[in-house]
Amino acid sequence: MHAAIAELQSGFLDADQVESSRAIMGLDRQLVADRTYFVAELDGAIAGCGGWSRRATLYGGDHSTGLREPRLLDPASEPARVRAMYTDPAFARRGVGKALLAHCEAAARDEGFAAVELMGTRAGEPLYAAAGYSVIERVEDATGGAPVPLARMRKAL
Repeated sequence: MHAAIAELQSGFLDADQVESSRAIMGLDRQLVADRTYFVAELDGAIAGCGGWSRRATLYGGDHSTGLREPRLLDPASEPARVRAMYTDPAFARRGVGKALLAHCEAAARDEGFAAVELMGTRAGEPLYAAAGYSVIERVEDATGGAPVPLARMRKAL
């Protein structure tokens, strides 16, 4: 996760924004406890990770303040969340993110969700757009200091 934030974001954000990203990105252990977080392996190495959630929190890691909302979502009226998607820079552009995203979408669909939402970074936005997500809102999060541009995106399943 640290390498993905540092290396893959650097083509889209300045150094202060990359550093600020660490305050709003990272692992949410609730995903692990809910058994909705996955690891992708290639060539015997961890190539990436990502998950989905049936909880209302849209983004942020364990350390993120003010972003936590553990309430369970209603699959009949609310979209599931895709969360904490990271690809090891050594495995970038090899389909890792696409495979994890498809796995998360299938799992959410299997639990009755008709749509998914996520908060995409500038680096992740091209992947999500190619997978059928549309931007529904653009925001900046300055929790860590420098404002980090983000895109709230949605896809019907």
